[in-house]
Amino acid sequence: MIAPFHLQAGDRVPVQQSSTTCGSASLTVARMLVNPAFARWIRFGLDVEAKDEDARDARTVEQRFAAHEQVVASRTNSLVGAGGRIQVPWPRALGTPPWGARGELEFGAAVPWADYDITLFRFGGRGALEQAYADLQRRVRAGRPALLYIGNAWLPRHVVLVMPATRGQELDVYEPSVGRVVDLPRQTFVERRLRMAGWDVPWGAVWDDAPD
Repeated sequence: MIAPFHLQAGDRVPVQQSSTTCGSASLTVARMLVNPAFARWIRFGLDVEAKDEDARDARTVEQRFAAHEQVVASRTNSLVGAGGRIQVPWPRALGTPPWGARGELEFGAAVPWADYDITLFRFGGRGALEQAYADLQRRVRAGRPALLYIGNAWLPRHVVLVMPATRGQELDVYEPSVGRVVDLPRQTFVERRLRMAGWDVPWGAVWDDAPD
């Protein structure tokens, strides 16, 4: 039996491997969290059938991570996405579209049979962001991470992966630009001063649409 893969605040994970794959990197880590065999391949180069060191993928962790990022980017941005779903294609130079991310989460980067929604909260006031943070806390749980889109006042520019907090009552995020799990405090979220990859403003989320 392969041990589950867990992350907590302070842990290091590979950084995004290009300037436009923050979403793809976040979705790769999401898959690692729910698929222990996949996580073992990324971390150690051993696939599910490997019995010994001779079967190890000789590439580095970063190379395997980068390779899967490109697989994810192809699915999220193409006409045919994860699960064979037809979707609006999107230029890869513009990053990961939320509809492509939703498909990737529903078909492999979250627990089976997950249903995800795309929600925009950029144009609400502080109250809307308070509610959005509370919704993230309610919707994000083991096996059902969320993607958070952040940016400046005009555009979303960066994507991080939101996970349940490992300590305290707030949330953790995988920040792909630095390859580290960091805290996501409520106060910085509602005050629009996230300071992640140079971006501060929460724009929206791709999250579980039916929390228990």
